[in-house]
Amino acid sequence: MPDTATVETLRRIEAELRKVIVGQDQVIEQILVALLAGGHVLIEGVPGLAKTLLVRSLAQVLGVSFRRIQFTPDLMPADVIGTTVFNPRDLTFEVKRGPVFTNLLLADEINRTPPKTQSALLEAMEEQQVTLDGQPYSLPRPFMVFATQNPIEYEGTYPLPEAQLDRFLMKVRIGYPAPDEERAILENHYRGFRAQELEQTGIARVLDADGLLGLRAAHRGVTVESGVLDYINAVVRATREWSSLSVGASPRGAVALLVSAQSLALLRGRNFVVPDDVKDMAKPVLRHRVILRPEAEVEGVQADQVLEQILQSLPVPR
Repeated sequence: MPDTATVETLRRIEAELRKVIVGQDQVIEQILVALLAGGHVLIEGVPGLAKTLLVRSLAQVLGVSFRRIQFTPDLMPADVIGTTVFNPRDLTFEVKRGPVFTNLLLADEINRTPPKTQSALLEAMEEQQVTLDGQPYSLPRPFMVFATQNPIEYEGTYPLPEAQLDRFLMKVRIGYPAPDEERAILENHYRGFRAQELEQTGIARVLDADGLLGLRAAHRGVTVESGVLDYINAVVRATREWSSLSVGASPRGAVALLVSAQSLALLRGRNFVVPDDVKDMAKPVLRHRVILRPEAEVEGVQADQVLEQILQSLPVPR
């Protein structure tokens, strides 16, 4: 069994998030997996499904700094990473740090800004630093990007290039709540819940930045048997050979699937990975790393359907 204190901390984080977020159990689980694995998350869902509320609540529970950037067509890279400003008093240039200098960054509607501004996040996501006038500046640790995008509005958007999509550990999809969950949301708002007044909800801080870094180290101790490693390898390699896919997942995708499966096992109270952990993480980790062939897209095939076919076609290790 994993360390009792680690499991208890994870349970408390989940419990605090559920004070604010009704339902969406799978989404919360995937977000916490990314948190443990130290990866970035692309969240896709129509407006009004509490994407922003989820990230704000997570920052409050973790006791870390939070900034939000509304991505728009006129947003410039300097609006994200910052710039240098000339100080006429002492004739020097001062660094004006942008909102990227935070622990949890919400990049809202990231596909509404041009590629030049989108790419400003690439160095931050991969190297955890930004470069201003040739000088590198480290970002606070931990650093994590949550980016959102709307799956139904394509006019005036700039789809993320594959190189940037690959920087996200997973792509999480948020759907509509179940009838009873939506009824509970209405009840909460009737009783006075206001998303803008998160401090009044009774949501408690569980960690701080140092505690989160310590929590992240725990997933490295989760055991992965050789048969499960072979299974992960087989799943990823199958994406490169599947007839309806033109591009499969890279070795980075394989590593992402491994660390996500380890984190999920820890979240579920185990210190070893089972094949179901790999199966449950395959879609969120790989759906944005594969590209469908044009003929498959015309037929309405979805990446998740192809990944399900791959999972069903491969033998599961004992």
